[in-house]
Amino acid sequence: MHDLVIRAGRIVDGTGSAAITGDIAIDAGRITAVGGKAGAAHREIDADGLLVTPGFVDVHTHYDGQATWDPHLTPSGWHGVTTAVMGNCGVGFAPARSDRHDWLIQLMEGVEDIPGSALAEGIQWDWESFPEYLDALERFPRAVDIGTQVPHGAVRGYVMGDRGARNEDASAEDIAAMSAIVEDALKAGALGFTSSRTMLHRAKDGTPVPGTFAGHDELIGIGRACARAGHGVFEIASDFGLGGMHGRFESDVQWMGDLSRETGLPVSFIVAQAAHNPSEWRDILRWTEQAVADGANLRAQVAARPAGMLLNFDNPMHPFKGHPTYLKVADLPFEERLAQLNDPAIRAQLAAEKSSLTGQFDTFFVNHFDNMYPLGDPPDYEPTPDRSIAGIAAREGRPAQEVLLDAMLASNGQDFIYYPIINYSDSNFDSIREMLLHPQSLMSLSDGGAHCGVICDASAPSFLLTYWARDRTRGEGLPLEYVVKLQTQDTAAAYGLHDRGVLAPGMRADLNVIDFQALHLHAPQAVHDLPAAGRRLVQRVDGYKATIQSGEVTYSDGVTTGALPGKLIRGPQARPSV
Repeated sequence: MHDLVIRAGRIVDGTGSAAITGDIAIDAGRITAVGGKAGAAHREIDADGLLVTPGFVDVHTHYDGQATWDPHLTPSGWHGVTTAVMGNCGVGFAPARSDRHDWLIQLMEGVEDIPGSALAEGIQWDWESFPEYLDALERFPRAVDIGTQVPHGAVRGYVMGDRGARNEDASAEDIAAMSAIVEDALKAGALGFTSSRTMLHRAKDGTPVPGTFAGHDELIGIGRACARAGHGVFEIASDFGLGGMHGRFESDVQWMGDLSRETGLPVSFIVAQAAHNPSEWRDILRWTEQAVADGANLRAQVAARPAGMLLNFDNPMHPFKGHPTYLKVADLPFEERLAQLNDPAIRAQLAAEKSSLTGQFDTFFVNHFDNMYPLGDPPDYEPTPDRSIAGIAAREGRPAQEVLLDAMLASNGQDFIYYPIINYSDSNFDSIREMLLHPQSLMSLSDGGAHCGVICDASAPSFLLTYWARDRTRGEGLPLEYVVKLQTQDTAAAYGLHDRGVLAPGMRADLNVIDFQALHLHAPQAVHDLPAAGRRLVQRVDGYKATIQSGEVTYSDGVTTGALPGKLIRGPQARPSV
């Protein structure tokens, strides 16, 4: 008698192999049979006509604080994620001296746009060292498995204090102390080490993330510490494809290749398409291929869709925020503000005047009407140029700013304007598709738990299934089996988690049962459900019939069951012998 049997599902096993139809048997939290007809079970799920996949493994999240208070890690838990890796981009909350808690919070708030008030209220800080942080995570009940990495910013702040925060050069003694912390953390179970090299990542006070300018000796010293621990992904949040100095990028790939070859570590870094140089990412991937051919283990983290800001009047970031008329009502409660903005006289004045913002980004942001699109519901993430604010204005013979204001006031101010920041220079997804198909790519950048105010990409697993494997009409999509492999076997293996990501006997029983044809992403919405009533954007999805974690059903028809079988992952996990 099996514990659980999933009957007659369309099984996509995570390896990229063609789908088969059959049963999956589960016992004691492990898969015991795949395909064919399984015997009787204490519980059965009828999957006839449904898709069965491994649970999704999301390797780029920022639940470092939320994992201490939210057992479900929403919104990722809604989207079939059964394993989440956090501690990315060099920011996190351990190690943490008691007098640097506020500093770590403002660092995370600035880089990842997580409300500082929510972090301050939600985090209990019952740790100082990284091993103690792991112990705290392990004590907390949860529905999703989590793994974490050691953040450079926290380590630098712990060892060097204000010198580290100011990005001063590390001494040999500093490097030795940081290396010891990282080695101990990996030996205690951290999955890797992360750092940030992008000028886009700044603390709330505007200071670049500690480690942004770290020298080769500091990085290689920490890399050698990872090698002594015997494992660890070395992750870099880079400027690749985001701006900066193109001439530097080739040398950056070279030093990462050198680091990987010397230490044996896998090194991963972010790659995206930038508006100022739309083909630069191809050069970066070409240099990556060369480094791999020379023996390095490099992976490029790529996204499923553009990182797009979602703008409306319920958000402090929007194109009218610098308009003198708006500034007069900006501090009013939302409903009162909307009432004022809908007054015909105020509306006309706001549509006619110019912004007072003068910064380079601000002026580009408030006037780039050909890169602003009404998102709609269902949301359209690959809109054609004629659907932009500029396109609508040209078609209707109206000023673009008037069209924008009308769109932002529609639906009682709840609709969003979609402003893709990266990966949309060609006004289509063809470059994203090319990145996703590259052999060195790693599906990433959902940023679950982060960018609460203006970005909501934690739905990436569902988006890959709905858009790339089913709905895309503006160009080629991707095979379903490939899309599943991208976010199961591939992501799990990249972090040494060989016990999951594939539906096979002996593997962990982390699965999704999905009504593929009914799978539907709703438009994002703003909620105030973080500690201290903190605001965040979330995106709901229909079509997940069941999510199973370690053999227990954690979600049924999108609703939590109360089961909390999730665990902290400590270090790489070997593939079980059958």
